[in-house]
Amino acid sequence: MERKPARNEAEVLRDEMYMRDRIIRILGESPKTILEIAGELGYPPDEVLKWVMAMRRYGVITEMPKARADDYYHYKLRDQEEKC
Repeated sequence: MERKPARNEAEVLRDEMYMRDRIIRILGESPKTILEIAGELGYPPDEVLKWVMAMRRYGVITEMPKARADDYYHYKLRDQEEKC
């Protein structure tokens, strides 16, 4: 599998608002890890991590508690806290 060259940081950040809506739709189904979100979006996990951390910083999403210390965090929409 051929790996694409990394995109410029400015390009990744420019896509943030467009990806935000797509990530919200994905997390509306169920909580997911960064790798699961990246797989559904078709973007590299390092880019998805930047978008998810920005959304977390601004309170759009939150991480769920981990069962084990070596598990991946699952992220969910903030308004799903009452549902889960």
